[in-house]
Amino acid sequence: MARSEHFDVVILGSGQGGKLLAWHLGRSGKRVAVVERRWVGGSCPAVACLPSKNELWSARVAHLVRNGARFGSQLKGFGVDMPNVRHRKDVMVEREIASHLRAYKDSGVELIMGNGRLLGPKTIEANLNGGGVRSMVAEKIVINVGSHAAIPAIAGLRDARPLTHIEALELDDVPPHLIVLGGGYTGIELAQAYRRFGSRVTIIEPGPQIMAREDPDVSEEIRSVLSAEGIDVLSNAQPKSVRGLSGDAVFVTVDKEGDRREIEGSHLLVAAGRIANTADIGLENAGIELDHSGFIRVNERLETTAAGIWAIGECAGSPQFTHVSVDDFRIVRDNMAGGNRNKNDRLVPHVVFTDPPLARVGLSEGEARRHGLAVRIGKLPMSNVLRTEATDEKDGFMKVVVGATDDRILGFAMIGADAGEVMAVMQTAMLAELPYMRVRDTIFAHLTIAEGLGPLLGSLPERSLR
Repeated sequence: MARSEHFDVVILGSGQGGKLLAWHLGRSGKRVAVVERRWVGGSCPAVACLPSKNELWSARVAHLVRNGARFGSQLKGFGVDMPNVRHRKDVMVEREIASHLRAYKDSGVELIMGNGRLLGPKTIEANLNGGGVRSMVAEKIVINVGSHAAIPAIAGLRDARPLTHIEALELDDVPPHLIVLGGGYTGIELAQAYRRFGSRVTIIEPGPQIMAREDPDVSEEIRSVLSAEGIDVLSNAQPKSVRGLSGDAVFVTVDKEGDRREIEGSHLLVAAGRIANTADIGLENAGIELDHSGFIRVNERLETTAAGIWAIGECAGSPQFTHVSVDDFRIVRDNMAGGNRNKNDRLVPHVVFTDPPLARVGLSEGEARRHGLAVRIGKLPMSNVLRTEATDEKDGFMKVVVGATDDRILGFAMIGADAGEVMAVMQTAMLAELPYMRVRDTIFAHLTIAEGLGPLLGSLPERSLR
């Protein structure tokens, strides 16, 4: 067994929250090591958030060019160069890797590339990617190992070697017909992107609606956008079996409300949820418990069931967004320093980078109703926002949830151009606990999308006196 090296803190995994914590502690004079199995900086800059949004942007450009005649721009000989799409993404990833390596060097944190495993409450062993083993003992340990794409137990699915979001960003050719299993956020984003690159696309969603966490009107509006672009969306469609090979020819048998049919495609993408990377990393050796879904059990301070060990990000059951992992970093940073910060009072937004994008923060209408809250609902079609008269970006709507007996803004959702930026305005108002009238009566610049917040909030019915 390798001789143990001593560190103040060892972090297993280099995802967003963990690397920020490592760099902070390193700059503070602590001796810190980060053990990373594969991706410098974690999955977000390597194979997830940044790369996917890079290729989604290329798809948006392709869509705009293809439809340029609508705006008075004519282009002959249009085509999509997928190797160049991928190259642009790869160049960005290389920039991110270089930036991360500089940050490790500048902070004094040691990045160890290898498979880490807990041998005990304070000991991690790393089997190095280049060969050899290192053993580390630390007073404090942070688990930051993320999650991976789930492959459902459907007959023949694994044998078909389906794409996940990782492989879908590595294609050098446009799939003739891409079948997407799952109508969640990732599947929807990639479905629209590949349709815009030129693929025929079919989405198979087992549930009654795509984007199951959203209100039905939000789901239906996104479905309408996808359908208008020629994407086939099958809801209430249960995949029963798969045969063939993704990238060659693949056949998916589905049962849709008693009607069984076989869908033939060239490529198959699985986007059916995530599984925490908590298997085979020795958690049991350190006394770290998992919940019923396989995520690390943590308290409101992100402490695990083992003293001196924290968990950050998706593996800890935090909402699966990079920005939440950043907040997890802040919680663990402060609590390591003797603070008492917790995760229970945060307002978490999310954006789905379809075109137009979907953004939401706070309670949806459905969530408010399920909590038994009396609410007022305001809704404004994007066609009523003056800027869309100039841009023709008229798909979607703004929607706000306000208390029925007070003037608190409880939630906001938007499908439309710049939705994420407009949502940030409402999120800030919610954090400041402003009554909705303060936002309604704000002087927004003309001609902006945010200007629509005025008529949206002006559409709310009067407050109930009961």
